[in-house]
Amino acid sequence: MTFAALRSLGLAVAATILLGTVSARAEEHKVTIDNFTFAPAQLTVKIGDTVTWTNHDDIPHTVVSAGKYRSKTMDTDGTFSFTFTSAGDYKYFCSLHPHMTGMIKVEAQTTGMIQPDQGTNKVE
Repeated sequence: MTFAALRSLGLAVAATILLGTVSARAEEHKVTIDNFTFAPAQLTVKIGDTVTWTNHDDIPHTVVSAGKYRSKTMDTDGTFSFTFTSAGDYKYFCSLHPHMTGMIKVEAQTTGMIQPDQGTNKVE
C-alpha cells in the first residue's frame, strides 16, 4: 500500500471517528380517516418509520394492505399503527368500504456516513 493510500485511509478513519455517523431516526406519521377518506391519501416515509391511522368517522373502518398488514375494525377514535421495514409501494383500502384507498411509499434510509471515493480513496 502506498503512502498516499495509507494517508487517505487514515484521513477517512479519522473523519469517521471525529464526525461519527448520522443515524437515521425513525419518524411517526399520521393518517386520519374522516368523511370516508384517508388523509393524506398518499404518504412517503422511510424504512423504519411508523404510520398511525386514526378513525374520526362515526362508523367503523379498517386499513388493509393485501398480504402486508391488516387492522382490526376501528370504531370512532380507534387507531392502528404499522412500522414499515421494507421499501416499496403499499396500496391500502378499507375492507368495509373498498372505495376508500390510500398509498404509503416507503423509501430506503439514507445515512450521513462519510464514504471514500472508491476510485481515488479520497474522502468525499
